[in-house]
Amino acid sequence: MTIKLFNTINRKKEEFIPVNKDKVTMYVCGPTVYSHPHIGNARAAVIPDILFRLLSSKYDEVVYIRNITDVDDKISEAANKSNKTVNDISSKFTKIYHANMRSLGIISPTFEPKVTDSIPAIINAIQNILDLGYAYISEKHVLFDTVKYKEYGQLSKKNFDEMIDGARVEIASYKKCPRDFVLWKPSDSTMPGWDSPWGIGRPGWHIECTSMIKEIIGKESTLDIHGGGNDLIFPHHENEIAQGNCMSSAKYCNYWFHNGIVLVDKKKMSKSLGNVILIEDLLKNHSPITIRLALLSAHYRQPLNWTDRTITDSHTLITKYRSSIGNIEVTEKPKQTDNEILDILSDDLNTPEAITYLSKLSRYAKNNTQDAKKLINAALFLGINLLDKSQSTKVEQVDEDLINKLILERNESRSQGNYKKADEIRDKLVAMRVKIKDLDGKTVWEYISN
Repeated sequence: MTIKLFNTINRKKEEFIPVNKDKVTMYVCGPTVYSHPHIGNARAAVIPDILFRLLSSKYDEVVYIRNITDVDDKISEAANKSNKTVNDISSKFTKIYHANMRSLGIISPTFEPKVTDSIPAIINAIQNILDLGYAYISEKHVLFDTVKYKEYGQLSKKNFDEMIDGARVEIASYKKCPRDFVLWKPSDSTMPGWDSPWGIGRPGWHIECTSMIKEIIGKESTLDIHGGGNDLIFPHHENEIAQGNCMSSAKYCNYWFHNGIVLVDKKKMSKSLGNVILIEDLLKNHSPITIRLALLSAHYRQPLNWTDRTITDSHTLITKYRSSIGNIEVTEKPKQTDNEILDILSDDLNTPEAITYLSKLSRYAKNNTQDAKKLINAALFLGINLLDKSQSTKVEQVDEDLINKLILERNESRSQGNYKKADEIRDKLVAMRVKIKDLDGKTVWEYISN
């Protein structure tokens, strides 16, 4: 089985070959814990979870690292607003994040370092970069000197002006060059701070990940895979590469793996628009496996446009899969996963194609025990346990606009002689617990509750 991944740094799909043939190292940027996890956070965890499962099926050992950022100005702001400590806020939302991710069937990483537990390693890494001449001290700040690192920009492929426009930092007086970034910054009484050779302060965002990676895999080791949202390509991951390559003789990372953004009705999620969808809110009305399947419905490199139909279609599929397997009894931990699902996912984690494969199996599963077993096991590999009764599909809220839209599409299909599509829409409505009747040229419907 050959695994191919799109490598962002080379802008092409490549065969994955780890540094060590028996061991894979993988790091994914985890959450900044200052608020409730939303569907964007969930996608950023579900996609690497699929990769972790795939890698684990082939290699003897997979070291999966996902950090917790529990030092950040946003956390401090949340603490000040609620009259809580930074630790109160970060501890609360770390627990909520863990609970939400467990609900979605996400396997815990091998290591989950916190920034607050890694301060000594971060300080040592900064001192190392200073000693090697790639950083400087200015106005109580320690900054990375991007001019000294000649390959800066190799990941994002941005020119100087684009870097300045795209950076999430101010152009401050203490910088030699506007694109230089902070490794350590001073803290006042309202911010968390640690003693360091440069005074009481806290680490910059970018050095946190680099330090935690090196502390776990070794300073002179190369990370196989680094993942995260594509919004992190610049400046975060660009800066990680600069730091990592300068503090070690080993290449920082070989494969860069990025997932697309989650949109809501084609708009970015934001508090100002009031369109932020929280995982805990979804779990009130939808089963975890319904949510998980919805998060896998678009290819990971593409944006996922979340609409009412996204979750409804996922609900329809889960209902269809469960109906097709009936009461069949199959081991929940198969000794060998169906090779076809492995082959599909090995081609750059093609989850839409994997879902198509599940749907194909479900068409024959009612009358074929082998296909039913394949369906159960293939779904299980995706983290979807069709046999777990505790994951029963919850009743969705009735969306009358969507129901009427589907009925209109069905009637149009019938009038055009496309009876196959009309039947598919009827099946979807049935899965939504909507019963329809055609009476005197008009279609009426009713919702069938439990």
